[in-house]
Amino acid sequence: MTSTITELTIGGMTCASCAARVERKLNRMDGVTATVNYATEKARVEHPSDLPVDALIATVVRTGYTAEEPPAPEPDPVQEVPGDPGTASLRQRLTVSAVLSAPVVLLAMVPSLQFDHWQWLSLTLASPVVVWGGLPFHRAAWTNLRHGAATMDTLVSVGTLAAFGWSLWALFLGDAGMTGMRHGFDLTADRSDGSSAIYLEVAAGVVAFILLGRYLEARAKRKAGAALRALMELGAKDVAVLRGGAEVRIPVAGLRVGDLFAVRPGEKIATDGTVTEGASAVDASLLTGESLPLDVVPGSAVTGGCVNVSGRLVVEATRVGADTQLARTARLVEEAQNGKAAVQRLADRVSAVFVPVVLLIALGTLVGWLLATDDPTAAFTAAVAVLIIACPCALGLATPTALLVGTGRGARLGILIKGPEVLESTRRIDTVVLDKTGTVTTGRMRLTGVRVYGGTYGTEGADEDELLRLAGALEHSSEHPVARAVADAAAERCGPLPVPKTFENVPGLGVRGSVEGRLVVVGRAALLAAEGVEVPAAAEPGAVHVAWDGVARGTLTVADTVKDTSAEAVARLRALGLRPILLTGDHRAVAEAVADEVGIDEVIAEVLPEGKAEVIRRLRGEGRTVAMVGDGVNDAAALATADLGLAMGTGTDAAIEAADLTLVRGDLRVAADAVRLSRRTLATIRGNLGWAFGYNVAALPLAAAGLLNPMIAGLAMAFSSVFVVSNSLRLRRFT
Repeated sequence: MTSTITELTIGGMTCASCAARVERKLNRMDGVTATVNYATEKARVEHPSDLPVDALIATVVRTGYTAEEPPAPEPDPVQEVPGDPGTASLRQRLTVSAVLSAPVVLLAMVPSLQFDHWQWLSLTLASPVVVWGGLPFHRAAWTNLRHGAATMDTLVSVGTLAAFGWSLWALFLGDAGMTGMRHGFDLTADRSDGSSAIYLEVAAGVVAFILLGRYLEARAKRKAGAALRALMELGAKDVAVLRGGAEVRIPVAGLRVGDLFAVRPGEKIATDGTVTEGASAVDASLLTGESLPLDVVPGSAVTGGCVNVSGRLVVEATRVGADTQLARTARLVEEAQNGKAAVQRLADRVSAVFVPVVLLIALGTLVGWLLATDDPTAAFTAAVAVLIIACPCALGLATPTALLVGTGRGARLGILIKGPEVLESTRRIDTVVLDKTGTVTTGRMRLTGVRVYGGTYGTEGADEDELLRLAGALEHSSEHPVARAVADAAAERCGPLPVPKTFENVPGLGVRGSVEGRLVVVGRAALLAAEGVEVPAAAEPGAVHVAWDGVARGTLTVADTVKDTSAEAVARLRALGLRPILLTGDHRAVAEAVADEVGIDEVIAEVLPEGKAEVIRRLRGEGRTVAMVGDGVNDAAALATADLGLAMGTGTDAAIEAADLTLVRGDLRVAADAVRLSRRTLATIRGNLGWAFGYNVAALPLAAAGLLNPMIAGLAMAFSSVFVVSNSLRLRRFT
């Protein structure tokens, strides 16, 4: 039986346990294998071809959530992305709730602020917070109840409604509504005055605190499709198609296979194709990792998204739309993101057990007190105390507050952390894969060596300056990046350069011309051989050869130079217990030279873009936990596939969006700091969660025993939240 893969957009999930419930329900269907990603709110479902998608959607709906197939992409992939309406609504709800809750909490906690009828002002302010501000929690709790489940939303809803309901009873049927009522602050539990106590500050405060946690979490959550949009935006927006011998500008979406289009110097190549006219150098580093520009002539294949560096080209389109290499890379990123399961945070993992247990304890407390004392006021007071003391405010703040402080500190250090789901991986990482071009190296061509031949080859009196001066004079007339590197170095070292009397560019091979009466040839060995010049067998492979008057005089070495900080960065990564690997699309000889310079033992070279993600998968298959550091489009799929992706901020938007961490300054040393900060932030989150759970475990028996009235429970809950926030603030001192 054949199978089909369907992607569904899931709505209504409020925590990672929701994603687990949807995934569990889908996987119970015959022949279905599903992965639900809470971060992207998508489900990737492999199912039998004869099982309709409507059946999958119906299963999700029966679980209590919504599901639909994503809309088909528009012909033009570059769309204006609107703001997230969900986050805006949450921010509005948080702002209103915080403003209304603040005076309610102050009036209840500071008796000197209380005036006649203050309790009715508190009710007026707290009511919209509990009803409207807490509506998302009440709605989610009701939905979960109808499907026989309980989550953190259930505790928040039950706790706040219980406190609010008790307050309404005390105000309208008890003594709390009397003129001149004062709300004293007593550390002891007085079971006889329950009818005069109100807990509006607890109900409103819990709602505001939990909304704050949800909002901070929503801001940190990765937006689905961001990496894909960034990838597609790297392509050209329009193209000059040749129609009847004239250039006509049309959107790239209108390009068809077989169309001829022109590419001027500095423009992006619109789509994959074959050069039919012209010769140039093409910068393909974003897609292939090759640091040296590629020389192209008629018949050469070119890739969409690459930049034409020098001459004008006419290209015949061979692949368009979803068939291009850029689109295939985008699909790799999408698949990698779908396959990366959301980290099940500790608070959500245990909430499935914690919430029902707390509800049972509260019910047991109510029944137990009624049987033991026959006092409904005391029984309800103790039961409400149990619910309030167990309200998971600290649990809701544990992750987002630590993340907020950690990311804020990271931003000042040049580190951007995308969300809590990336932190778990940093603790287990044992291997770090480094892209070469733009990460370990500068990504810019520079002259790195000059060699003059002696003996049989060369002539008496020739030296490095003369070799460089004559070669630079000729290369100064070329627009090729390698030629520019030679010419710039010659001008800096030798001063003003002579002007060639004649100049000829030989596409793909080099240049030749007359300088100061000498016939100078600069380029590949094949060009010298075509001129009848013998090249020494010991000549360095890949070097730029220089000859004049029919004799080889020496070579020039042009390379992408290593960053000054790369060796130190590799040493820091090793100090963290990480094993560095250099991964590149460049030639092995070049890669090994760079690796030796910075202290890396393992090199994986000459890897195509599709192969980089496969290398990461292979390393993970060997049992390693892999971090990937890169900066180009060719790294995007690998960054998304790795357990932890780190993008250089000086790189492309595609790499940055696909990565989990971004190093803003482009300094590889910051990668070690990023791992340390991530680990410290994760440790803080774990400490926060440990405190929050420990506090609940210790306080619940006290509340059930009647030793805490709801007022004290509310104060303890607030203190727990303050402790969590204070603990998170210690991350500001990270260096």
